Amino acid sequence: MAIDVQETYKRHGPMVLRRCRSLLHDEQQAVDAMHDVFVQLLVHRERLVDKGACSLLWRIATNVCLNKIRSRRRRPEDPQSELLAEIAAHDDAESRGVARVVLDRLFAREPVSTGTMAVMHLVDGMTLEEVAESVGLSVSGVRKRLRTLRAGVMAREGAA
Repeated sequence: MAIDVQETYKRHGPMVLRRCRSLLHDEQQAVDAMHDVFVQLLVHRERLVDKGACSLLWRIATNVCLNKIRSRRRRPEDPQSELLAEIAAHDDAESRGVARVVLDRLFAREPVSTGTMAVMHLVDGMTLEEVAESVGLSVSGVRKRLRTLRAGVMAREGAA
């Protein structure tokens, strides 16, 4: 049975919006991201079943938001606001730039899903079991991905 997108929107929309707000820190972008999540659900509704919808929506929302953050960094919508943000963060601009380069290099070698898992586990505080269930991997698979990511961080710290 295909997923009922309208019912899912009514039931889980507020949770998806909270997730988007927590990652994007911008109300309008959070609302847009929430709608993108449900558009994806609508497009793929025939392939999806209404089982585990909450974790599926959480994962889709995380991926949509991470993609929006990546896009925002690559192509700021308003160059003036980017300049203002740089001026406001001038005291720490060099540190942020270095951190951004390191993270970009680190995640360039990793699948996008590894970044999603890292956010879920390290930022959201989800257990390895919860992350594994959400992304459809075994606990050992999630642990291995995060261990590989951690090893990359440690190698970079040792090289620095």
